[in-house]
This record gives sequence, C-alpha cells and structure tokens, in this order.
Amino acid sequence: MKTAVSTLELVEPRSLADAMRLLTGRPPLVPLAGCTDLFVSLNAGVPPAVRYLNLWSLDELRHIRMRGDLLSIGALATFSDLIGSPLVARRLPILASAAREVGAVQIQNRGTLGGNIVNASPAGDSLPVLAAADAVLVLRSLEGTRRVPFSAFYTGYRRTVMRPDELLVAVEISPVEGRQWFRKVGTRAAQAVSKVVMAAIRSPHPRIAFGSVAPTVVRVPRTEAVLASEGSIEEAQAALQTEIQPIDDLRSTAAYRRRVAANLLAAFWRQTGSKETRT
Repeated sequence: MKTAVSTLELVEPRSLADAMRLLTGRPPLVPLAGCTDLFVSLNAGVPPAVRYLNLWSLDELRHIRMRGDLLSIGALATFSDLIGSPLVARRLPILASAAREVGAVQIQNRGTLGGNIVNASPAGDSLPVLAAADAVLVLRSLEGTRRVPFSAFYTGYRRTVMRPDELLVAVEISPVEGRQWFRKVGTRAAQAVSKVVMAAIRSPHPRIAFGSVAPTVVRVPRTEAVLASEGSIEEAQAALQTEIQPIDDLRSTAAYRRRVAANLLAAFWRQTGSKETRT
C-alpha cells in the first residue's frame, strides 16, 4: 500500500563536509533533523519535498560552548540540551525558558534550535529570544562561511536569505547586559502554538521582540526608543501598535493579539523595574 512516504528518498551524509557536497546535487535535497515539523506535513499527506538530507547524526553540530566571549550553540542542539545547559542558564536564561515552552518532553528531545530558526514560522518560541539577544547565524556551504545577523535573516513569511546550498551550523550570541524577560501566551499552559510570544532585555537601550504578531518575528525599535527616552508605558504601547501586524486566524484574532502584546509590554516593564530579575 502506498503512503505519503512511499516515494520519498532519505540521504545520510557521512560528515558535515559530505552534507554540504550533497546539497549541491540535483534534484535538490531538503535538510532535516528532528523532523518535528516535517511529520506534521507527512501526517497530512503533503510532504514539502521528495528528497531529504538527514543531519541528525552530525554530532559536531550539537555543541553548546564558549568561543571567546561568544556563546556558540550548534544548530542541532535540542531544546532539552538548551534546558539542561549551565552555559545557557548563565548567559541567556530566557532561551531555556523558551525551550521549556516547546511542546512536550518528547518534542524537546527531538526538536532543534536550528530547525526552529530555519522553519521560519513567526510563532517559533525561540525566535523572539534570538532577536532580542541580537544573535548571529552562522551559515556554511562549500564556498565558505558567512555570518548573518538574526535581524536580517527573514525576508518574509517562511522566507529566509539562506541559499539552497547552505546549512545553518551555529548560532552566536554576544554577552547580554540587562534583565531578561520571556512570556508565551497560548491556548493552554503547554503544548500549544503561541498566540503571542515576547522576549525582552531591560537595559538603558531596551531590546524587545515579538512572535505571532507579524509575518516574521519582529523587533519593535520605535517602542524600544520610547522606553529608552523614559517615555510612559502608555506611549510605548501606542508605539507598539504601529509596529505589529497581527492577523485573525484559527488560534486567535488580531484585536486579541494587539491587546495581549500591549499587556505583555506593560508586564515586562513593571516586573523588570524591581530588583528581582524575572525570566
């Protein structure tokens, strides 16, 4: 009996160099790792491609380590890896907070940070954290390595600047100064796609990012500027409404998302104004 996977081809690279070589072949290969998003398409009978490159065995992409003063996280680091990492807990605890919101433990064990990024969903739980932290994405191909600021990676809904012959191999994060804050609002406390997700860092120049309120994850520079200049939270909320573009969909309404985003902004500013750091 034919199924959705009967005509699919899975290619197993021997190394990272072999994977990059295979990406240059024809017909094209689609990289995969944890498969937590791919299986949704397969279950629906609409696989996004017919040839796949399985990266799961490339342990060199699983690291979480310091490179100088940069926190370097391999693209295949799972959400469970992020939750359990002392380096992440010390340097970017809101990334661990976001990882805890990703599905059940089974999904956290398989889902990867790189997959969450490249999948390019505006609802990705880790993406506002990386946006607020000014992360840099390391892309590699046979031609060499290039580093792309996270803020320049997405070009539209589920579109990125990554070429078909490139792999995301790591995420680099400079030291983050200031109080870190993360919140996700979903239908239930866990295992739900976000209605609104926000990550922020309070410092003299606040950094604030939202997911699920625009075609891509977004920073809100006008809102940040209001708070940096000691404007009122009401002024910041008004600026926020000009910077987000929520829509009505099956999970929520645009009006609800606007209201929740404004409430989250106020909660962030109120809670990080105390001496206690909250994540």
